[in-house]
Amino acid sequence: MFLSLGSIIGSGWLLGALTTAVSAGPASMVSWVLASVMLVVLALAHAELGATYPIAGGTARFPFFAFGPLVGFTAGWMSWLRSVLIAPIEVEATLSYLDRIGWVHDQVDMLRPNGTLTTVGLVIASVFMLLFTFINVLGVRLLAATNSLSTVVKTAVPLLTVIVLMSLSFHGSNFTAGGGFAPHGAHGVFAALPAGVVFALLGFEQAIQLAGEARDPQRDISRAVIVAMAIGTVLYLLLQAAFLAALDPAALTHGWDNPAGEGNFGPYATIATAIGAGWLATILYVDAVISPAGTGLVYMAGAARLSYAMGRERVLPRSLARVGPRSGVPVVSVLLAFVVGELAFLPFPSWQALVGLVTSAAAIMYAFAPVALHALRLRDGDRPRPYRLPAWAVLAPMGFVFANLIFYWSGYEAGWKLALAILLGFVVLAVNRRAVPPAERALLGWRQAAWIWPWLGGLVVIGHFGRYGGTRALPEWWDLVIVIVFSLAVHYGAVRLAMPPEVVGAAVRREEEGEAVPQSTAADEGQS
Repeated sequence: MFLSLGSIIGSGWLLGALTTAVSAGPASMVSWVLASVMLVVLALAHAELGATYPIAGGTARFPFFAFGPLVGFTAGWMSWLRSVLIAPIEVEATLSYLDRIGWVHDQVDMLRPNGTLTTVGLVIASVFMLLFTFINVLGVRLLAATNSLSTVVKTAVPLLTVIVLMSLSFHGSNFTAGGGFAPHGAHGVFAALPAGVVFALLGFEQAIQLAGEARDPQRDISRAVIVAMAIGTVLYLLLQAAFLAALDPAALTHGWDNPAGEGNFGPYATIATAIGAGWLATILYVDAVISPAGTGLVYMAGAARLSYAMGRERVLPRSLARVGPRSGVPVVSVLLAFVVGELAFLPFPSWQALVGLVTSAAAIMYAFAPVALHALRLRDGDRPRPYRLPAWAVLAPMGFVFANLIFYWSGYEAGWKLALAILLGFVVLAVNRRAVPPAERALLGWRQAAWIWPWLGGLVVIGHFGRYGGTRALPEWWDLVIVIVFSLAVHYGAVRLAMPPEVVGAAVRREEEGEAVPQSTAADEGQS
């Protein structure tokens, strides 16, 4: 539970309230409720899959069981890309907050005015990444202990912040100030989701990624995901309400473009200082190191388990699946996460620059879970399920629709960039496949993957003509209808293309028996 909750409470709570308020004003509360409902459905789908198939790197493996290696790789690549970028994002958030401390800024210049890292900032960021790597390589016990301690601290500090702000500065008029409750209408509510709301609530799946190292995963995984999501949802709703109510009403007379100070990356600390609670600001600055760093630590672990899972499937180099003889940790995968994280500091130099791309990648990653659950319920329905998604036949397609809506709201620019990242992934797959001896190559499952291309391509096309960074050719509200209808058509088409029950059962048995390379069978030949 701490692994999932520690991932949910990161830089999102420190930086998200301000960006969402700028997008939606007081209606940002609606954005949090909407995102919570959508992500709870997706979390419950993951909870059933994680408890039923408790394996490392689960978000890459569930689609593999249902649709074969090609779909499994696509899901795994999106999951890995998103996870491997979180650690540098959280380090960026830590440095952004530290740079606002006067004496720190006077001694060490880490950030330029535009938010990019200076040379010194890059060195400090690399030290954080090395620390994450060191803890991960030493084993899951140290990881769990370190994360548990940080999670306790970074859950207590937001609760303290809510109590202090609501006690010392509560202006109910703020909820209708600056143009009314929804100054930017429904568009603002939806635009706030990728601006920080969805990003803040991401992370519930981390317990699933490390399920292979849990003592009793079938009992605990679903509980961990559900409890972590519940705590995170309530906490973020309280934080947004406290932030809105504590703002100086005079700052809102001209709207919500600059409610807490231009360029300020520490809105809660700024408000705490203004209302005479400087001691709280000091605590927040300390937590600004603990919260993002703890989240980055866990995401590096999750990224390593995802590349480990794809190494086992032989869609990435087999060396990624090697584990330390004593720690049981995929060391090569951890080192790969460090290297890619370091590279991410160069082309994506600021916190906000990465959030949109990561939110889009998360939406695609999460979309695979409900469609895989639907297919596995039909193809592998007799397997014991410690947790069952209620009304799964309704909530599974609904979850797929929710994930696609989040992708659409993330904007066209993030969408087409992500499409290029997927194409890069297929190049990596092709290069790796050539290095695998022909006798050891599993059939990719082209037929089962036939829905991937129209789905991803269709989302990018809709985004191009859509109202979030596109040409705005689609009428308001009708754009959402198009996304919903398109998503349902893809979902049910994908379920029909899933592998037959005997092939699904064989894939799960191979995992249970510890086989790294799935062998071709007559059933495979007939379906690929």
